[in-house]
Amino acid sequence: MRLSASEKHKIIQIVTRSEIGVKRTLEEFGIARSTFYKWYSKYLANGFEALESKRYSTHRKWNSIPDSQKDLIVELALDYPELSARELAFKMTDELGIFISESSVYRILKQRNLISAPNHILISAANEFKDKTNFVHPM
Repeated sequence: MRLSASEKHKIIQIVTRSEIGVKRTLEEFGIARSTFYKWYSKYLANGFEALESKRYSTHRKWNSIPDSQKDLIVELALDYPELSARELAFKMTDELGIFISESSVYRILKQRNLISAPNHILISAANEFKDKTNFVHPM
């Protein structure tokens, strides 16, 4: 349950003026002492405005690569089409000082359709070994 700044301010006033003590007053409100003292120190330091709840609007995960760096990878790949994902990762680290793993570079380029599927060589199975052995464990 989040309290508004005005509710926090009222609780601070009630607790500081209470005759029964801080601990018992906070128990009646169901508020932890550590929470109250955080509010109180903010209030003393910065006034009523410090009691406002701050909403963090970032939805970015801690380990995601920013879009600006993804775009930079794509630009490098278009400028240097002869380089592999590993070479592009090394180039970014050496020249720009931005470390992104080669697998991440490969994934980003694959998502943007800049890497096609590798050509696989199909090998058919034979009925016999090509190099037959003459005795057990010849190697």
